[in-house]
Amino acid sequence: MEKLLKELQHTDLQYQTRRHFLQSCGFGLGALGLGSLLTSCDGPGKEAGISDTGSRKLIPQFAPKAKRVIYIHMAGAPSQLELFDYKPELEKYHGKDCPAEFLEGKKFAFIQGVPKMLGPQGKFSQYGQSGAWLSDYIPYLQTVADEITFLKAMHTDQFNHAPAQLLLHTGSARLGRPSLGAWATYGLGSENQNLPGFIVLASGGKDPDAGKSVFGSGFLPSVYQGVQCRTGGDPVLFVGNPDGMNRDIRKKTIETINEINRLTYEDVRDDEILTRIKQYEMAFRMQISVPEVMDVSKEPQYILDMYGVKPGEGSFAMNCLLARKLAENDVRFVQLFDWGWDAHGTSAAGNVGDGLRNKCRASDRPVAALLQDLKMRGLLEETLVVWGGEFGRTPMQENRNGLVMPFMGRDHHLDAFTMWMAGGGVKKGFSFGETDELGYYGAKDRVHVHDLNATILHLLGFDHEKFTYPFQGRNFRLTDTEGKIVHSIIA
Repeated sequence: MEKLLKELQHTDLQYQTRRHFLQSCGFGLGALGLGSLLTSCDGPGKEAGISDTGSRKLIPQFAPKAKRVIYIHMAGAPSQLELFDYKPELEKYHGKDCPAEFLEGKKFAFIQGVPKMLGPQGKFSQYGQSGAWLSDYIPYLQTVADEITFLKAMHTDQFNHAPAQLLLHTGSARLGRPSLGAWATYGLGSENQNLPGFIVLASGGKDPDAGKSVFGSGFLPSVYQGVQCRTGGDPVLFVGNPDGMNRDIRKKTIETINEINRLTYEDVRDDEILTRIKQYEMAFRMQISVPEVMDVSKEPQYILDMYGVKPGEGSFAMNCLLARKLAENDVRFVQLFDWGWDAHGTSAAGNVGDGLRNKCRASDRPVAALLQDLKMRGLLEETLVVWGGEFGRTPMQENRNGLVMPFMGRDHHLDAFTMWMAGGGVKKGFSFGETDELGYYGAKDRVHVHDLNATILHLLGFDHEKFTYPFQGRNFRLTDTEGKIVHSIIA
């Protein structure tokens, strides 16, 4: 009761703020204009109304090639030189001093002085009809190489984890911007009225370095933020009823809360209240829908074996299977975060030898299974799968504070890394971009992270330059003032 009284007092104080006065009680054209700014959702096309989830749904500007996205982020940044970017010339330089041109005027996270070059630790061969170069670290991905478009010359502006993750996922290295998943659900809404449009699954024991901001809604209404689900216990915290409260009591409670919200809306006419009503109603439906979707006990054994899933065990493999189930249930954007890919060479687990191999053993099989499973079910063509980290790794061995690390490791590198995409309108068995002979710099067809986001939005049916939201006096977009669509990779 004390909490309810405090909430009532807080709400009453909100009604007395200058923002509320200008939005709802002011007079004149100025007040009307500000009120429209505070409540509008200026999207790229006509608005198709508010869905049962409380989100606005906009009509895409042109026919989308993808209906949904599964975005797999390997937090910490896997080494492209051990996995995808085969550089036989780098083997010849192994153990030699780094060329001066790689160091002059450059900033690194940890490298100081003159480091030694580090040759690739994986054994590379070509796979599939496309002849994609892949290492022995990822044998399962080799079997689906012809489904993938590789972006070999990615680059970014940030060489520290949190800013780089923010830039990749929100278009800005600073806090406060909406994430790609939030933009996607703002534009397209949710196809399933019993589930959130944007769901997040994390593994590796930690959240990304940038925290929950990488799947937040920023200045977009809160309904568009990612809902993080768990693979153990209740999938969503507090989705179950408290002790002593059954479903009928919960339903009556929500109906009472929503009736109060409706009366409040009639008084203040704030659209956010309508969103809140819809969210309460969806939360009630989620009590049944979320546990059902997150239950893998009814999956056939061959599917569990294909992913390498053990029922009841939270893992990256489990999250990949859940991503397929969520896509199958029309969740618009599924984000997988897997922590632990930061291979500096400071420990046995954090190196590009056995440490990286172990991370690949846990992730390679389920990622390949996800692509195969989506294809078997006819979902891959309309589901865009994106894989990558926030930046790449240097061709040099890290020498933190001028000292060589006890294990083989590579420092953060912003000038060259590899990401890949599959399904959802991109070419199959295709490689775009090249790095120089030592894998240090993008030599051909470079792709910035803004270009990647512009292309993803294009595949979802939106022009990234016109897909905006008004905030603090100007229209913001995911790609800020940059970004170009990579038309060469689109099927």
